[in-house]
Amino acid sequence: MKISTNQATMIGCISPIFWGLSVSLVRTLSETLGVGKGLAINYLIALVFVFLLFGIPNLKAMPLKYYICGLGCAIGTSMTFAFSLGLAKDGTQTMEVGMINYLWPTLTILFAVLFNGQKAKWWVGIGMLLAIYGIFVVLSGNLLIDFKAMWSHIKSNPISYFLALWAAIFWAAYSNFTRAWAKGQNPTTLIFALDTIFFNAIWLLDLAPSYPWNTKGVLFAVGSALIMGSAYGMWTFGVQKGRIEIMSIMSYFTPVLSCIFASLLIGAKLTHEFWVGVSIVVLGSFICWAATRKNSFIELGSQKKIHVRRVFLRRRIKK
Repeated sequence: MKISTNQATMIGCISPIFWGLSVSLVRTLSETLGVGKGLAINYLIALVFVFLLFGIPNLKAMPLKYYICGLGCAIGTSMTFAFSLGLAKDGTQTMEVGMINYLWPTLTILFAVLFNGQKAKWWVGIGMLLAIYGIFVVLSGNLLIDFKAMWSHIKSNPISYFLALWAAIFWAAYSNFTRAWAKGQNPTTLIFALDTIFFNAIWLLDLAPSYPWNTKGVLFAVGSALIMGSAYGMWTFGVQKGRIEIMSIMSYFTPVLSCIFASLLIGAKLTHEFWVGVSIVVLGSFICWAATRKNSFIELGSQKKIHVRRVFLRRRIKK
């Protein structure tokens, strides 16, 4: 069955819904089993799932530069994302860290424009700045950004916020490397195999705190494995065969879903300013979406006016 570009894009757009759960799931695993132990079990189960779903890619088809850059960024994302959440002090800080990580859609579009030949209108920059401003509102807790207060807030746990930023950079780079160099291969199984090795090494070498086995932790490990495995595979498939710019814009809605899930699952207390900041990020998504369309709303409006004028002139000439 041949899948069209639009169908591949739709499949890729399901991933942000699942990713909305990822922050709460990783945080819960860190609290119940520990970062190393919890994610070692999570990725082991997910590896079996994605292997059955996607199989093993043609390793010879992918160039060496993709193994170094693409897979390197994928592993970097897993490590920095997991530890940024695991090191957060509480549910609220977990969501702040998660919001920094959600800069990756903006960075994905930026990298696509700069390095992958993606065309965009000039106002894509406005959307990107809005997204960044929304993150600043989340961190400062004020619409009129207090940079001193924000910096003081970040200094309370700098490693966690720093890792979250690198997770965003790594994932945006991975998306574009996959688009450019993966040669149509889906490396999801290979990535999860490497993640499994790394997190099991962290667990077995006792490089991170671990907790006794418990039912809640095991259930969350199984559930998160299925969710994260599906999300990873569908995103990679969409990146290769769909429209990356549309997928990136749709992913802007992930923060909203993530906040809802966090309120329900990890007891995150989110302020009015926090929600305003998230809404600003979503607003930026619509501007970026318009800027990456072949015919934006502004252009369509201008074309319609030109068409009306031509029709009017033709009628006058006939008279």
